[in-house]
Amino acid sequence: MPNLSIQLLQALKAWRKAKAWHVAFSGGLDSTVLLHLLVQLRQTHSLPPITAVHVHHGLQATADAWPAHCQALCDELNVPLQVIRVQVQPGASVERAAREARYQAFVACTRADEVLLTGQHRDDQAETVLFRLLRGAGVNGLAGMPRQRRLGQGSLCRPLLDVSRAELEAYAHDQRLTWVEDPSNSQTNFSRNYLRHEVLPVLERRWPQATTTLARNADHCAEAQGLLSELAEQDLQAAVSPTAFDWLGVPSLELAPLARMSPARQRNALRHWLNAFSPMPDTEHWAGWETLRDAREGAQPIWRLAGGEMHRASGRVWWLSGDWLKPPVAPGLWMQPQHPLVLPGNGLLSLHGEIPAGSVQVSYRQGGEVMELAQRGHRDLKRLLNERGVPLFARGRLPLVSVNEQLLAVANVPGLDSSPCGRWKLQWLPTSSDQGLS
Repeated sequence: MPNLSIQLLQALKAWRKAKAWHVAFSGGLDSTVLLHLLVQLRQTHSLPPITAVHVHHGLQATADAWPAHCQALCDELNVPLQVIRVQVQPGASVERAAREARYQAFVACTRADEVLLTGQHRDDQAETVLFRLLRGAGVNGLAGMPRQRRLGQGSLCRPLLDVSRAELEAYAHDQRLTWVEDPSNSQTNFSRNYLRHEVLPVLERRWPQATTTLARNADHCAEAQGLLSELAEQDLQAAVSPTAFDWLGVPSLELAPLARMSPARQRNALRHWLNAFSPMPDTEHWAGWETLRDAREGAQPIWRLAGGEMHRASGRVWWLSGDWLKPPVAPGLWMQPQHPLVLPGNGLLSLHGEIPAGSVQVSYRQGGEVMELAQRGHRDLKRLLNERGVPLFARGRLPLVSVNEQLLAVANVPGLDSSPCGRWKLQWLPTSSDQGLS
């Protein structure tokens, strides 16, 4: 039997100086072996403090006994145990909902410079690759579960991905370990279980190394995805350029450099950029990008995705989400213009300098507004915003200040945001929405 302790120590080499190691401890075979191996290692090696975290989903009656089992084993191993009870939101996929609830709990208990260790092994990786292949995943999906990634303020590490389930079972029997069996793992109405019990055994009878090969393919795809990410970053450098409207705080890309790339490189660059904001669209949905890209000048195309919308304006594509997709509510009368005004869902408005005399009101564009400018007379606000290239999506959110029902200023727009002689200036800090960053 391979020396699992040596393999585990090597896999965790980069994390030896972490502040703490948290073990995702379900009480099943994988996490039991992982926790036992770590306890054995700390007898001869200097390791970070080890704690176990058990997430109780409450989805079945048998699970009520698992926290007690986990506590008994942790007491025996002298490892602190934290039991977190979560509510699984109802939905189409119980598996997905339970996973989301579990990882939210893991994020909450993993602080900066701490690592959460999970027990997924080579067989799990093979199932993941096969499952995603059948769902039509691309290179990134076929890379399977990453060996490590960010988790909230800390990190997640899967140190057993090169170890088979058979090796874990052999270790557990040799050490006379006991573990719990989740009855749902045998229910083949769940897709992953169906692959595990019905599909992979058939493949392995014909190709005995099928599981190992599938897991190895994940490594190949992960390497290929790394190269694609490097290419995307290089391509995005040409499109990530400053704009006069950076103060909006809205992520954007210059369209022309993207449009000059091949369609495949466009999609690769956009996937890399959008990954921080939204789940990726399926293949058919990418037609929305082509419509956005090829729209005539002056059109207002929108590409709607799960996490928000992509708009095209002023030769750029802009990512909008959160409050930017909701119409702002005009606060009306500004009772104390000497103090900043909180705009519902639209940031903060400040008037610096001498306060204009009269009744000060704050509103948003409705259409037909007219503004008087020095040496130019009365001008239509729409034309003034066109002259300054204000993106269409932002115009309805620009705070307008009127005094005695006369439009006096448009926040943050040069030439429209201050008095002619500089006695006052209107400043707007847009919504602090996180723009959908994940």
